[in-house]
Amino acid sequence: MAAYLEVDGVTIAYPQRSGTVEAVRDVSFSVERREFVVLVGPSGCGKTTLLHAMGGLTPVTTGSIRCAGAPVSGPGPERVMVFQEFSLFRWRTVRRNIEFALECAGTPPRDRKPIVDRLLKQIGLERYADFYPDRISGGMKQRAAIARALAYDADILLMDEPFGALDAQTRLIMQTLLLDIWEGSGKTVFFITHDIDEAIYLADRILIMSAGPGTITDEYRVTAPRPRAADFLVSEEFIELKRRIFAAIRADTFSPTIKIAAE
Repeated sequence: MAAYLEVDGVTIAYPQRSGTVEAVRDVSFSVERREFVVLVGPSGCGKTTLLHAMGGLTPVTTGSIRCAGAPVSGPGPERVMVFQEFSLFRWRTVRRNIEFALECAGTPPRDRKPIVDRLLKQIGLERYADFYPDRISGGMKQRAAIARALAYDADILLMDEPFGALDAQTRLIMQTLLLDIWEGSGKTVFFITHDIDEAIYLADRILIMSAGPGTITDEYRVTAPRPRAADFLVSEEFIELKRRIFAAIRADTFSPTIKIAAE
């Protein structure tokens, strides 16, 4: 049976005055239905470019991306993106921001309130439903953004470092909330980050992307049982996997620099 989401030999290049510049080169991997896959790589390696292509926002130069067997040639209702920036409408309350997804989907007004109420409860923002974005914290804004993504009821969440701007404590809270939502919803998640700890805590499987032009160099499976408690972050399995992933990224990122310096 074919994988739910397939990236096959994808290269993404941009024309420049000095010639063509590759952001992503010959990337191939697959994601199974209900799997939580995390892509880790250094800044500037092409992670976001690849994610945008998976969301149908950026065309591929060569290769193909397929979802449930169908070619991805643009945005689709089965895929929704969550960005690092909170991307809330500042003139809409938390409730109205979440409701925007239902408006886009054509949900009748009488049916929207119970859906939004359920999502507000799920993300713990019932008390802040009528607040505007400039009156709530960064973590609350990202909760609202995730709730809006869930309101689209897409099968796949494509997440672009959504917790990168949060402090460490809030970030862990948001990671745990995301795992709770994912485990209860049966959705498929493809999540990108440069944070190794975040990747190990969240993922079923971790893909490593090289420095740009990005390509997949390694894959690691996280075998720790779910649900994962916070003490997993200090377990021997966690520390050993972190050591291996860090070594793989460091070797790819720094070895060329060292070689140039030596020459």
